[in-house]
Amino acid sequence: MNAREVELSGHIIDSLILPKVLDVIMDMGGDFKILEFEIGKRKTDPSYARILVSAETPSHLNEILDELSEIGASIAEIKEVELRAAEKDKVLPDGFYSTTNHPTFIFYEGEWRQVQDIEMDCMIVVDPKTKTAKCKPIGEIKKGDLVVVGREGIRVSPPERPRGKKGIFEFMGSAVSSEKPLITTIKRIASEIITVKNNGGKIALVAGPAVVHTGSAPIVAEMIREGFIDVLFAGNALATHDIENALYGTSLGICVKTGESVSRGHHHHIYAINEINKAGSIKAAVEKGILNEGIMYECVRNNIPFVLAGSIRDDGPLPDVITDVVKAQNEMRRYIREVDMVLMIATMLHSIAVGNLLPSHVKSICVDINPAAVTKLADRGSSQVVGVVTDVGAFLPILWDEIKKNK
Repeated sequence: MNAREVELSGHIIDSLILPKVLDVIMDMGGDFKILEFEIGKRKTDPSYARILVSAETPSHLNEILDELSEIGASIAEIKEVELRAAEKDKVLPDGFYSTTNHPTFIFYEGEWRQVQDIEMDCMIVVDPKTKTAKCKPIGEIKKGDLVVVGREGIRVSPPERPRGKKGIFEFMGSAVSSEKPLITTIKRIASEIITVKNNGGKIALVAGPAVVHTGSAPIVAEMIREGFIDVLFAGNALATHDIENALYGTSLGICVKTGESVSRGHHHHIYAINEINKAGSIKAAVEKGILNEGIMYECVRNNIPFVLAGSIRDDGPLPDVITDVVKAQNEMRRYIREVDMVLMIATMLHSIAVGNLLPSHVKSICVDINPAAVTKLADRGSSQVVGVVTDVGAFLPILWDEIKKNK
């Protein structure tokens, strides 16, 4: 019979993992029989289920098991993980396992070993000398790498919804909508930020040029100066318009203070790029006294690393912008692995890009006036992201006021 037993454990009822598993089996045309089911009676007690999953053919069963593994089901019969060597650089063996962004373990040489640097849509590579497993994107696969294939010996642990009082990441767990209690939501986000920093954690900011256009650059600059931002991810536009604002008081040629168009102001961002090019870099412009305020200035003065990833539509770009997207992605990975929280502010493409690199345990907030920015993140697997649909110009001042009141 084409059947395998799978196991679920943890808060599988509160987190809706059990009904999701049953839905996947039925939606994919399979069948199931619950062999064992134990419900935790207290808040701290886990629940457990053992389910027999069956399908018409072995390949059909494997397809169902693949889907179930992504939501936390593991095959009950423990077997050693299967490894195959890559035949060429950037070429994977048939049947390779593609990761989720959830904590993942493999059963290798008699022990469960956690996969390091977990990231969605990557491969698991095992080093037999150190007996360690690590995530690698396909572009980093080298000939001879031992790649995990199949589905045996793999266990995925998605985040669970805890019982009891809800935090911000459960409080906002419903569908994306602008009809949320904004002030209450921002207060809870501010509380989470303060908690992360008080615990010695690191926060990344992913920001788009609307931060500058809406007049919020001074707030972000102050957050950096006061130690609430540990790394900045952005594009050429955020940095260019921040520098334009610092040098000429405009953003896209509009006076940030008055909101009025400035004569020939539409050239100001090009002037700004030219000034940085003459200095050689953003850091050099700060050191030479050319750049004396703004987000990029505070990053340099406070030794906050920033990664500016290029786009095909960029003007210039600034000399600090990384135009090779693979290099930019790898530079982001360096810092992503150290952060405990990410704020994604008014930048759909960069938010999705960073979301794809994040492990699911990293607390993430996406703020955008466009609900699609948040829904696209969830559609691409970043289900841990809390979405706030509002204007960044309204969000940031309230957030910073709440942080200052409670820090």
